[in-house]
Amino acid sequence: MRASHADRERAVDVLKAGFAEGRLSQDEYEQRVARAYQSLTYADLQLLVGDLPQGPVPQQPMVLPPMVPPTFLPVPPQRTNPSATGAMVCGLLTPLTWGVTAVPAVILGHKARTEIRRTGERGDGMALTGVVLGWLAIGGWCLVMLVTLLALLPKT
Repeated sequence: MRASHADRERAVDVLKAGFAEGRLSQDEYEQRVARAYQSLTYADLQLLVGDLPQGPVPQQPMVLPPMVPPTFLPVPPQRTNPSATGAMVCGLLTPLTWGVTAVPAVILGHKARTEIRRTGERGDGMALTGVVLGWLAIGGWCLVMLVTLLALLPKT
């Protein structure tokens, strides 16, 4: 397809940008500009600018240091570990569920404490609450079963 004058000007603009960025030497730039103005087809223009970027080259964003000391910057909100929340809820529900949620409270609490140490999330107190309440419920039920077993044994 034949190239228009505007197409030739766009190709020359790409060549100018390539020269300004240091991608072309002075001689090569002049030769390509002369050939661009003599080009008759798109294919001719593509041969001249095919090895150059066709638009602005992406730049790395410049990160500026904050203008105030980090002491005065707001603290980003930390995420509370969801397993810690679950451990505390299960631990608090042990009296209402007759100890059914004690084992999940212990498991979730230990899991949450491990994750909190690894990730730095919040919720260590909630996880510890779940662990303590869970173990208390398990211990309480073990004590009830032991007393019941001792009461049912024949006396000699």
